[in-house]
Amino acid sequence: MNRLAGMTSPYLLQHAGNPVDWWPWSAEAFAEARRRNVPVLLSVGYSSCHWCHVMAAESFEDDDTAAYLNEHFVPVKVDREERPDIDAVYMEAVQAATGQGGWPMTVFLTPDAEPFYFGTYFPPAPRHGMPGFRQVLEGVTAAWRDRRDEVGEVAGRIVRDLSERTLATPGAQPPAADELHLALMALTRDFDAVRGGFGGAPKFPPPMVLEFLLRHHVRTGSAAALDMVTATCEAMARGGIHDQLGGGFARYSVDAGWVVPHFEKMLYDNALLCRVYAHLWRATGSESARRVALDTADFLVREMRTDQGGFASALDADSEDERGRHTEGAYYVWTPEQLREVLGEADAELAAFTFGVTEEGTFEEGASVLQLPDTERLVDADRIASVKERLLAARERRVRPGRDDKVVAAWNGLAVAALAETGAYFDRPDLVQAATDAADLLVRTHMDWNARLFRTSLDGVAGGHAGVLEDYADVAEGFLALSAVTGEGVWVDFAGLLLDTVLIRFRDESGALFDTADDAEALIRRPQDPTDNATPSGWTAAAGALLTYAALTGSAPHREAAERALGVVRAIGPKAPRFMGWGLAVAEALLDGPHEVAVVGPADDPATRELHRAALLSRRPGLAVALGEPASATAAEVPLLADRPLLAGRPAAYVCRGFTCDAPTGDPGELAAKLAGR
Repeated sequence: MNRLAGMTSPYLLQHAGNPVDWWPWSAEAFAEARRRNVPVLLSVGYSSCHWCHVMAAESFEDDDTAAYLNEHFVPVKVDREERPDIDAVYMEAVQAATGQGGWPMTVFLTPDAEPFYFGTYFPPAPRHGMPGFRQVLEGVTAAWRDRRDEVGEVAGRIVRDLSERTLATPGAQPPAADELHLALMALTRDFDAVRGGFGGAPKFPPPMVLEFLLRHHVRTGSAAALDMVTATCEAMARGGIHDQLGGGFARYSVDAGWVVPHFEKMLYDNALLCRVYAHLWRATGSESARRVALDTADFLVREMRTDQGGFASALDADSEDERGRHTEGAYYVWTPEQLREVLGEADAELAAFTFGVTEEGTFEEGASVLQLPDTERLVDADRIASVKERLLAARERRVRPGRDDKVVAAWNGLAVAALAETGAYFDRPDLVQAATDAADLLVRTHMDWNARLFRTSLDGVAGGHAGVLEDYADVAEGFLALSAVTGEGVWVDFAGLLLDTVLIRFRDESGALFDTADDAEALIRRPQDPTDNATPSGWTAAAGALLTYAALTGSAPHREAAERALGVVRAIGPKAPRFMGWGLAVAEALLDGPHEVAVVGPADDPATRELHRAALLSRRPGLAVALGEPASATAAEVPLLADRPLLAGRPAAYVCRGFTCDAPTGDPGELAAKLAGR
C-alpha cells in the first residue's frame, strides 16, 4: 500500500515508490505496531538532505532490506521540516544517547512511541566503525524478541529522563549591559581571526550572532564587534560557500576556510544572510555587502519563488553530472577544461585566476568550487562580468538540482523581512513587492480565521500540520518589517493576532515559551528549546516580535512578555552566545529602548519619503518605524502614529522611546542625527 502518495511533503513523496511499506506519522501507524507486536522504525529527514538520499538509495530502495523491514517493523517516515516538533523531541533523545545528531535520523520506538535505540545514517554494510543497517535491524529484532523487558526498561528510562529536564532561568529579568559584554568577550575567544566565523570545521554561517554583534557595535561603539562581522561576511562572500555566479549561500562549509560547501541551499540561510549583509551595508556603506545582499535577494526571487508568490524550502545538494551520475555539487563546480570549453583559452585563464580554479581542484576529481580570492581588483571588471555571464548561461544548461517547493511559514516570514528591508534600502520596489506577495500568501493560505497558522503549504494548498512557535514568531517579524517599509498598518494588525496566539497558546504562567501550542498533538515530551539552530529559536524570535509590536502599539502586556522571555538569554547568552545570537540581538534592542520613529505625511510627498528613508536607514538596534498620515486608517492600526500632527503643515518625524517623543523634525538630516546619537 502506497501511503505516502497523497502527502504534500516533497520529501515523503520522494519515498512513495520505495519497496519499504512506509507509513506517515499517525495514530494508525502505532496502532498497527501494537496489533502486530513489532517496534516502529522512525526515519526522519528532509528533501535536500544529501545523506538522506544516500541511505534511501542504499537501503530503502533495496528489495531485500525493504522486505526485512516490512516483516519486522512498522516503518514511519517524517519530514522534519513539516514536523519540527517530532524531530526536536527525538533528536534530543539521539543527542543525549550518542552525543551527536544529524539526518537522516533513525530511531527505533515501542508502539507507545517511546525510543529505545538511536542513530543517524547507517551504511548498508559495516563501514568506518559504523554497523551496517541490516545488522542494526537484525540486532533490534533480536532484542525485541528475546529481551523485551530490557527494551521496555530502556525506553521508560529515556522518556523519564527527557520529561525531567527543566529549563532553569534566574528569574525573569532580561540581560543587562554587562552580561551582553560578557557574551561579546566569549565570542571574541571563539572567533577565527584568520578565516572569519566561529569555531572550526564544519563551519556554519552565523547570521543571528552577526546581528547581535552589529547591534552591539551600534549601541556601544565596539570596534571588535564590528570587526568580527566584517571579517566573517567578507570571508563568506569570497568563499565557495557563496555562489559566485548565481548568488545565494550553501548550507555550510565542510572546511574551516569556507572553501568547499555542502551544496544544498536553504531558504532560511539565504533570507537571514540577505538581511545581515543589508544591515552591514547600512552600518558601514560597504559596497561588497551591498552587492552580496542584492545578489542573495535576486537569487531568492529568481530561484526560490513559487508560482503562488511564496518561497520554496530548499535546493538539493545533488544533481546529475555530465556522465549521468547523481552527485553532490555537480551543478556548481568547474574544471579548467570546462572553463576552456565555455570561454576559450584566454578568458578561461582569466576565470581560473579570478575564481581560484586549479588543475588539482579544490573539490573532487579535479573540479574546483568557485571562490573569489582578492584578485578581481587586478583584472578588467567588464571582462569579468562577461565571463560570469557566459559561465552562468552554460551552467543553466546543466541538470539543475531538485527543488523542494514546500512553503514553510516561518522561513517565508524571514524572507519577507529580508526582501522588504533590502528593497527599501536599495530602491528596489520589485523586492518589496515580492515580500508583499509572500506575506499575502501567508495570510491567504497559512492563517485561519482564529489566527492559527498552518506550518506548510504546497501549490497553494495548506498542509495539515499546525504551526509551531517559530512560525508565529517569524511570520509576525516579517509582517512588522513589511509594515515599516510600506506604511501599511494592516500588517501590524496581523502580527498582533499571531502574537496574541503566542501569549495564549505557547506560554506558561512563568513566562516561558514552548515550541508547540497547548492544544497540539501530545508527544513523549512537549518540545521547548530557547537556543538558536540554523534559524532563530522560536522563543527569542517571539521575544523580538513582541518587543517591536509593543513599541508600535504601546502594549504593556506584549512588552512585559518580551522582557520575561528574555530571562533565558540572561541565563544562557553570556556562557554560550553562539547558541543565543538572536536572543542577544533582541536584548540589545531592549537596552536601546527600542527607539521608535513615527513618520507622518502624505505617502506621495517627497518630503515624507525622505524622512521615511532616513528612519529606515538608521542603525538603531530594533528600531520600530511607523509611516502614515495622522488621520489615516494606518494611524488607528498603529498607535505610535496617533496624535502626531504635521509640522506647520509639512511632513514630520517623531523620535520616541516608550511613546515619549522628542520635538518633531521635518529635516531628514536632523532625524538621522537624532537617531545616530548614543
